[in-house]
Amino acid sequence: MSRGLDHIVHAVRDLDAAGALYRSLGFTVGARNQHPWGTHNMIVQLPGFFIELLTLAEPGKMGDDGFSKMFAAYNRDFIARHEGLSLLILQSKDARADEAAFRAAGIAASQGLHFEREGKRPDGATVKVGFSLAFAQDPLTSDIHFATCQQHFPENFWNPTFQKHANGVTGIAGVVAVADAPERHRDFLQTFAGTQAKGGKDGFSLATPRGTIDLVTPAGFLHRFGVRAPDVARGARLAAIRFAAADAGLLQGSPELAGMAGLFAGNAAVIGPQDAMGAVLAFEPCR
Repeated sequence: MSRGLDHIVHAVRDLDAAGALYRSLGFTVGARNQHPWGTHNMIVQLPGFFIELLTLAEPGKMGDDGFSKMFAAYNRDFIARHEGLSLLILQSKDARADEAAFRAAGIAASQGLHFEREGKRPDGATVKVGFSLAFAQDPLTSDIHFATCQQHFPENFWNPTFQKHANGVTGIAGVVAVADAPERHRDFLQTFAGTQAKGGKDGFSLATPRGTIDLVTPAGFLHRFGVRAPDVARGARLAAIRFAAADAGLLQGSPELAGMAGLFAGNAAVIGPQDAMGAVLAFEPCR
């Protein structure tokens, strides 16, 4: 079963600064949410996909539960080394079935996890949102966690009001990871995403029902985006989010870009990791 992109975690040391960054780039950013294991987040929502801006704000709340270990502690250690993209989460129709499939394939990272919290509608009404996750592990990298996510109250989470962005972004085009030897990660990613990869030893792509997953060499990443890839000494790293933009000029003409090391290759705008808190944000014309 092919699994589409669901969300990606952008782990940062200063959540308010991350929210301000994404707002300055023309995104609609949600309010701060708190998790019982000490992480806080803000959500940037697109149709069927979201970016989870996240920090560990209350380390004293961490315990021995699964979310504390797989989510809070992992992001704590990730942020101690660097900011950037820490988790890749794909959409799940049945997290229990995904966990069983991952165990059968030898890539399960933990038992499945479930949590619920209250959310707010734009009118202030309180609603319940709930998620079940199945984690997978690529043994060749320590700086990416992988999971699938099943939403139990999707009608309470997804909201078209939050998916309208002043920068013209209309959806997710894909995510890009880097590794010295991409081919070594092919089998894992094919099993995790449930789809076949296309490409050679210098990089490959997996087309999913929502966006693509690309894995390329650092040299290939530099050639494609014009900025250096993150350090891959600890294995593969998530490096970039590719957005589909109805009008790239809306971002390129933004006064907030003044002073940013934004690159404009053709009609695409690329915000590098020095300005985007360890991530590369690429805004590409809709095709």
